[in-house]
Parts: sequence; structure tokens; C-alpha cells
Amino acid sequence: MKRKMVYVGMAADLLHHGHMNVISAASKLGEVIIGLLTDDALVGYKRLPFLAYKERLKIMENIKGVSQVVSQVTLDYVPNLRMLKPDYVVHGDDWRIGTQKHVRQRVIDVLAEWGGQLVEIPYTQGMSSTLMNARMREIGTTPQRRMKMMRRLLDAKPIVRILEAHSGLTGLIVENSRVMVNDMQQEFDGVWISSFTDSVSKGKPDIEFVDLTSRLATINQVIEVTTKPIIVDGDTGGVTEHFVLMVKALERLGVSAVVIEDKVGLKRNSLLGTEVEQYQDSIENFSNKIRQGKRAQVTDDFMIIGRIESLILGAGLDDALLRAKAYIESGADAIMIHSKDKLPDNVFKFSREYSNFEVRVPLVAVPSTYSQVSEKELVEAGVDIVIYANQLLRGAYPAMVKVAESILEHNRAYESEQLCMSIEDALRLVPNG
Repeated sequence: MKRKMVYVGMAADLLHHGHMNVISAASKLGEVIIGLLTDDALVGYKRLPFLAYKERLKIMENIKGVSQVVSQVTLDYVPNLRMLKPDYVVHGDDWRIGTQKHVRQRVIDVLAEWGGQLVEIPYTQGMSSTLMNARMREIGTTPQRRMKMMRRLLDAKPIVRILEAHSGLTGLIVENSRVMVNDMQQEFDGVWISSFTDSVSKGKPDIEFVDLTSRLATINQVIEVTTKPIIVDGDTGGVTEHFVLMVKALERLGVSAVVIEDKVGLKRNSLLGTEVEQYQDSIENFSNKIRQGKRAQVTDDFMIIGRIESLILGAGLDDALLRAKAYIESGADAIMIHSKDKLPDNVFKFSREYSNFEVRVPLVAVPSTYSQVSEKELVEAGVDIVIYANQLLRGAYPAMVKVAESILEHNRAYESEQLCMSIEDALRLVPNG
């Protein structure tokens, strides 16, 4: 008699004996087929898994009791269930509440179409993937694994969400900030090390005065307390020979990407636009800088992102598109289109034309001045990475000024306490503190 078919959907990232209990129970019912959730499916409702899909696939294929592994490309089981028509679906009973309760109901409804049955295994007490994930973050990550994460995120997510950090403390905020929106966990995917906020936090002007050695010290502070991928603002990259050394230094640390802007001369903040003297580099010279940087890197994972200043400096859309094509031909792994306009119209015009390129790499946007734009609108426009480039610094300064002024006004700190986190929370903020 033909054995019954049993379907088990799993992420299989941080395996524990609770997962093995589910597989063991499933194998007693029949032939076990694992629906292994892809990275794309997982990032829709939780973090990017520590292990890439191919790594998880190899593990699952070698577990006793598993006869076959298929890809489950969405959190919704229905497409795979209709294709396979299993006799049973086996799952832990923990999905009756929370994010997956709607998924569970759809499984029950579709199984009824052919008389299939949902079998739920009691949740294994004392085991929590969330707690295991938190402990993994405390342990940290390796430079190689961190570096690879940016390309994995780009493959898995409609838009990669990056937030600025300029210290270890702000790095912790990027690492740990999470909210639930419509039963879905939202968090930042990576860290932006901004030259502007790094300079201002040190009380220095944003003119490339803070040298690479100091910038690397800030990057190291963030690396020590985070596990997420890091994109570094490399300003102009300096002369080509200096940029080559920058690439080597950042890649060794495990930084995922560096962004360089196509300007020459004394670096001034782009959001000043034509109010100050700023000069755009030639296409030939900047393209050569990208080529030399690509030749200097050791891995295929490190990314060089070409930042186009044409909309900032009044050179126009056609110049921006011409430069994008040239920089891609020179090896740029992504293109950043920058604008200081109050509306995203020109960025959207660029992205529409850019989407028609025969050769296209990921597109990056930085909505500092056009901050009313939503991530949904950016996705629809073809943007792959959004960088919130300076909000933590800008948010911190007025808060600290209010505390300082309150102490001066009242000649004591009592009134300022309502503006501050508690001392107890401050002591607990840093792990193992």
C-alpha cells in the first residue's frame, strides 16, 4: 500500500530538538516532505535567516526521516499544498496565535478540498527561536558572513531598509529596534556609516576632515555591537590610489559596501547643492576609480556603489543616466541617485528611465529632503535600497539640548528626568554591562 504523504513547512535556520520532535512525529504518519522556506518567504515576516537557503537545504536533506525537500517560496502553504495534495500537514501548535494564525487557517481550508488533515504537535517548552536568535546576536558574527548578507537581502527583499549609526550606542539602536505592524515584524536590515553624522558627532565639519583612521574606529565600534550588514559612506573616495586602500581596509573588516560620490575638490555636503562651490568628477576619471576599486577587492561579496550627483549640481537627468550606464560598465555593484529636492519627482523620473537599462544593478535612494515618500512608493519606482542617512543624529541633538536647558533653568536635574531613560535601563542597555 502506498505510504501517506506528510508535508512539514520549516525555516530550519536555528534547528533544535523541538524541530526534530515535529519531524519524528511526521515520519510516523508517512513519507515526510519538508517545505523549506526560502529567504524571500522568511524576510516577509521575520529576520533574514543566519544560514542561506542552500546551507539550510543541505542540512534538511541529511536529516533522518526526511524523504524529500521542496522550496516553499511564500509564507502561505497553499501553492505547495495544492501541487502536492498531502494527506497530512504537521506543525507545532504554537502557530495558533500570532503572525501565522492566518496561515494556519488557510492550511486547514485548503486541506479540506481533498480530505487532508492538519496534525499539530505540542510546542516544545523551553525552546524559542526568538531567544536563540537573540543569543546568536550576542555572540556576534564573522566578517565574511556579515559581508555576504547585503547581497542575500537584495535577493530576498523588495527593498532593503538601512539606518544611520555614528557610534556603538546608535549601532545598538539599528540592531535592536523592532515593531509589529499588522502582525508582521519590521526592523532595519543594515547600518549606514555616514561621513556627515560621523563628522558632526565629533564636532567637525563634513569636508572629509575626519580621516580614514578615525572613520575606521567608528566602524569598529558599530561592528562590535551589531550583526547586520554595513554600508559605509566613502565620500569621494579620495584619489584613486587612496580609494584602493579604503576598499581593502573595509573589506577586511567585513563591511558589505562602500558608496563614493562623483565629485572632486574640497568635499562639501551634497544637500548644500549649488549654494557652495562643488565640482563633479569627469565620467572617465570616476569610472576608472570604480574599476581600480573592483580590482583591489578580494571577495565577490564586497560592493562598490556609485553615487551620482547630477541632480544635486544641476547637470540634469540625461547626465545622470549617462553616468549610471558608464559606472555600471565600469563594475559598480549598485547606483545611488541623490537629490536635495523637497519632492521625489526627479528621482522617480530617473528610476523610470533606469528601469529600461539593458544592464541594471540595484538602485539606492536617500530620502533626506523628500522624506514624505513611503517605502511602498520607492519599491514601485524600482528602488532596491533606502537609506535613512542622518535621522538618529538629528533626533538626538534636540533631545539632549532640552535636557541641558532644563538643568540650567531649574538649577537641578529633577525636571529633566522625564526626558531621560532611567538609570536602570541605561545600565541594562549594553549586554553584559
